Amino acid sequence: MHNSKYWVNYFSLNLKQKRINWEIKPELNPTERKSILRSLQAWQLGETSEGSNLIKAATKFSKKLHDEHYVEAIKLFIKEEQKHGNNLGNYLDLIGEERIKKNWGDSLFRKFRGLYTDMEFWTIAVITVESAAQIFYQCLKDATNCKLLKQICTDILIDEAPHISFQIERLHTIFNQKNKLMKYLTYKYYHAFYFATALVVWQAHQKLFKAGGVNFQKYWKKMSLKFEKTIEKLKDPSVSGTASKLCQS
Repeated sequence: MHNSKYWVNYFSLNLKQKRINWEIKPELNPTERKSILRSLQAWQLGETSEGSNLIKAATKFSKKLHDEHYVEAIKLFIKEEQKHGNNLGNYLDLIGEERIKKNWGDSLFRKFRGLYTDMEFWTIAVITVESAAQIFYQCLKDATNCKLLKQICTDILIDEAPHISFQIERLHTIFNQKNKLMKYLTYKYYHAFYFATALVVWQAHQKLFKAGGVNFQKYWKKMSLKFEKTIEKLKDPSVSGTASKLCQS
């Protein structure tokens, strides 16, 4: 477990990493393009959020915990997400496809997020989407033979695992402040939200997942395993207590 200052340092260094060779010419055959394009466009849009509402929630949270580095860490986290969106956008430009400005899934998620201003909701939402993103980008990587796209996906996948670690540590802190009854009820909410969102993501991008070799059964198993490795561990009081102390230090 790490405190916010650690994450400021981590994100600052990671943003300087250059893992993509943009001199590689993108190559997609018609079948590959048909399989991935809509999902690629939709996910690129989702990665371009300015994160203003998230920053507001993080500011309230940091004041509550007297964590002076948390907002800066969140801003750097958002920059990494925007980097992903920019890279995907550059790829769309290179293959002559448009960057869409509206998508039903993205619009639904943005409206839903707008209803909440607390850090707890934002954190569980990010963990859920990042978990699905790991599967999405691996499938996108596997769905074509384009070397440039594979490099873009690899770069994103390298970033995503620390993103989840960053968020789950903060969720531990929030969760550990609740009494026993509220922990039980909140965990049930986390579970319902996570798997309901997982279903929506599958519905929106099943063509891409299948092109990457993941059917619904495999997808659900992967999402369930990710839940067990992250959110389910909230029920372990020793882990939760340790996270709470470290995140506030």
